[in-house]
Amino acid sequence: MQSMPFPLNLDPRLAAIHAAEYPRFSDAEMARRRARLAQVMEQAGVDHLLVCGEQRAGSAVGWLTSWPATVEAYAIVGLEEPQSLYVEWYNHWPLARKLARDTEVHWGEHRGIDKAIAELKARGAKRVGLMGTLGLAKCRKVEAVFGPLVELNREYVRLRLVKSKEEIDRMRIAAALSDLAIEGLRREARPGMTEHELGAICEAAYHPHGGLTYIHYFLVTPMEAPEYCVPRQFTSSRRVQAGDVIATEITAQFFDYPGQILRTFTAAAEPTPLFRSLHETAEAAFDAVTGVIRHGTTMQQILDAAGVIEEAGFTIYDDLMHGFGGGYFPPVLGSKSRPAGPLPEMTLETGMTCVVQPNVITLDQKAGVQVGELVLVTDTGFERLHRAERGLFRLG
Repeated sequence: MQSMPFPLNLDPRLAAIHAAEYPRFSDAEMARRRARLAQVMEQAGVDHLLVCGEQRAGSAVGWLTSWPATVEAYAIVGLEEPQSLYVEWYNHWPLARKLARDTEVHWGEHRGIDKAIAELKARGAKRVGLMGTLGLAKCRKVEAVFGPLVELNREYVRLRLVKSKEEIDRMRIAAALSDLAIEGLRREARPGMTEHELGAICEAAYHPHGGLTYIHYFLVTPMEAPEYCVPRQFTSSRRVQAGDVIATEITAQFFDYPGQILRTFTAAAEPTPLFRSLHETAEAAFDAVTGVIRHGTTMQQILDAAGVIEEAGFTIYDDLMHGFGGGYFPPVLGSKSRPAGPLPEMTLETGMTCVVQPNVITLDQKAGVQVGELVLVTDTGFERLHRAERGLFRLG
């Protein structure tokens, strides 16, 4: 069976990355990560680091080794010695050896944490740091030998906030894949389909081209008598009806790197005055927030820009903005009427990737829309990573 051509235009550099059997970061990029990790270890006073991932959760193992954790993965990092990695299961071991960079890969033999502890002992480890998640029983095993672990997850987040050029390249591809889902919905979604079928349209659009599902959330409710205001995390068997509004939040991944796009549609009907007003406000909020994004932007400037939502008599439900790429990262921001906690003490930096996603809703929380997408912070402003058209589109 011949592979399908990629349906969006990518420049030759991105096309070459996409076409690779398994795309690889450069030696310089991997060395950069290891050097930054070594700085964190030295500042924390740890001589070895245990980097953990389980059940496809946690991005640190993949960032360090290029092996996205599947079942269990424990990477050991020393300041001088080579990296090593223990993975489960046996049938995952061959691919892990193929993908992992500058790393000695071992089968964990269903006792990976014990083997990691044994290696740490053999290396003479004295003070061990931890990145990722590790179950309580396993933490106790490690601490019984080396004393209290030094948690370095905050430091890991800081390492991931500003993306390298090679990481941004992968996110550009993931954004293009996510855009395919929006185009698929515009082309194929119709009244009578279930929410499950909407999800199937999304996956069928990007999966043949190497995209993997991170999320596809849907809000489907009647415009004349709306019942809820924010996309839900699980699809239902409810069928789309003429006169519904459909808002969606979609992320396709390309080898652990995501896009994220949010759009709103109406089903076989023009938008009601309320939903037109909600959508116009959401678009205005997106433009206002992205209008202040640049290197050095403060959190208060973003919050002030989003004030167009409250000025229009609306509020939000979902977070207004969040960092993305390697995790759900700072800054996580709400609005004046729906704060997301204390404002983070930080400013935006060139190379950060953030999702601006105004989920503008009525004060009674019965009607809402969602718009927005992943953007890149630059020295003087922002860059769109997505190319899907903006607007409130009618389906059918």
